[in-house]
Parts: sequence; C-alpha cells; structure tokens
Amino acid sequence: MIRSELVQKIADANPHLGLRDAERVVATILDSITERLAEGGRVELRGFGAFSTRSRAARTGRNPRTGEAVEVEAKRVPHFKPGKELRERLNMD
Repeated sequence: MIRSELVQKIADANPHLGLRDAERVVATILDSITERLAEGGRVELRGFGAFSTRSRAARTGRNPRTGEAVEVEAKRVPHFKPGKELRERLNMD
C-alpha cells in the first residue's frame, strides 16, 4: 500500500472527511512519528508495533564498483518491532 492508497482508504472509511482532510491526518501522523524518532524517542502503537532507532557503529566498507575501502560514519537507523496482535494476524491460518 502506498501513501495515496492509505489516504483514499481513510477518506472512504470516514465520509465526513474530505480527501484533503484525510491527507492532513496521514501527514500529521507520519510527521509526528518522524519528529519523535529524530529526537531519539520511541513511538508505540498498541496492537501494531513500536518504532525506535538503533545506533550503528562506524566501520570500513567497500565501494562495490571499485573495491576501494570506504569509511562509513556512525549513524542512527529506524527500527520497527511488530506488536503481538500484528504478529498473530499475520500468522492466522
């Protein structure tokens, strides 16, 4: 599902919301998650999962084209851990 499909699904499920309102809802949610993660925080959506960040140490990598050694800086990367309800729904038979 892409962002526009999510906006359309929200607008269809909530007839009192227009397409622009649904887009604003999606944008607000995603911006809030992004801001919290940028601050180093965690976002937990009960029944769905939790978003957090993980640190990756600096390392020496390789340029795949030339094979030359390249220094890769330390960085934070987003991490998602699915909740119990989501895992159970994915594994229903």
